[in-house]
Amino acid sequence: AGMRRLLILLGLFLVPVAVFGAMVAADRTFGAPGRGFDYVVRVDLPPVEALAALPKIEGPLDATRPLVVIDAGHGGKDPGAISNGVQEKDLTLAMARALRDELLRGGGVRVALTRSEDRYLFLGERSAIARQLGADLFISLHADSTEVATGATGATVYTLSAKGSNEVAERMAARENAADSINGVRIVEQSDDVSAILVDLSQRESQEKSELFARLILREGQGLMPFKEALPQSAAFAVLKAPDVPSVLFETGYINNPADLSRLRSEAGRLALAQTLARAIRVFFARSGQTAISP
Repeated sequence: AGMRRLLILLGLFLVPVAVFGAMVAADRTFGAPGRGFDYVVRVDLPPVEALAALPKIEGPLDATRPLVVIDAGHGGKDPGAISNGVQEKDLTLAMARALRDELLRGGGVRVALTRSEDRYLFLGERSAIARQLGADLFISLHADSTEVATGATGATVYTLSAKGSNEVAERMAARENAADSINGVRIVEQSDDVSAILVDLSQRESQEKSELFARLILREGQGLMPFKEALPQSAAFAVLKAPDVPSVLFETGYINNPADLSRLRSEAGRLALAQTLARAIRVFFARSGQTAISP
C-alpha cells in the first residue's frame, strides 16, 4: 500500500512536468523561424508614447471654437503615389500646411495636423487623433495617380460608404487602404467594420454632415480649381472610419498628370485649394450652428 501511494504521488508530480516539457519542445520545434512556418513577419510598431502623443492645436484659445483636423495622406515609409521623382506624401503635407495657414489667417477656427513632418501613421491613428482631440471636422488630403492615357485630371471629393459609388471609387479606396500593409500583408486590422458604421442610427448625423461638407467643397471650388467629378463620390475608405466626426477624403488631383502636378506644386495652386476648403469649412460651420467668426 505504501509503495502504491508513493507511485501515485510521483505520478502527480511527474505528469505536469512531462506536459510542460512537451510544450517547450513543441514551441522550439514549430515556433522557431524556418521550422513549421513558411515565414515570420516582423513589424516595428510605434512605441506607446508615440501613439499617445497628440498634435498641437493652433488658433484661438477659446475651446468653444470649432476644430478642424487636417490629415496629410501617407508619410514616412509610405510615399504614396510617385511621378517624376515627386512623392504624394510631400505634396499632401505642403497642401495641409497651406490649408492650416489659410484657416489661421481668417481666424475663428482651431486647427491641428495629424502630421506636421514626414512620418508614418497607421490609418486608424489618423481618425483616432481626430476623435481624441474632439474634432468637429476631419479632412484627409491625397493626390492619386492613374494611367496617363485615360486623361484623368482634377480633384474628387469622397465620403464614406460600405460600397463604392462606382468602380473607380472602389479601386481608389483599395489603393488608399493598402497603406496599412507590407508587401500585401495586413499589419493593422481595423476594429470597426466599415459597413457597421454606416447602419448605426447614432452615426447618421455625422454621415449627413460629411455629405454636406463634400457638396460645399464642390460649390466653393468653382472657378478656383478643376474637379474631375461634379458630385461627391463615396467608398469604404478606412481613414474615414471615425463614426462621430464628419469626414471627407479629398483627392486633389492626379500626380502623374502634368497639369495637375504643376498646379499642386505651385504656390498659386495650393493657395486656390486652401481657399476653396477654407470657404467650405466656414460655410459648413455656419450651417451647423458653429459660426467661426474672427476674434
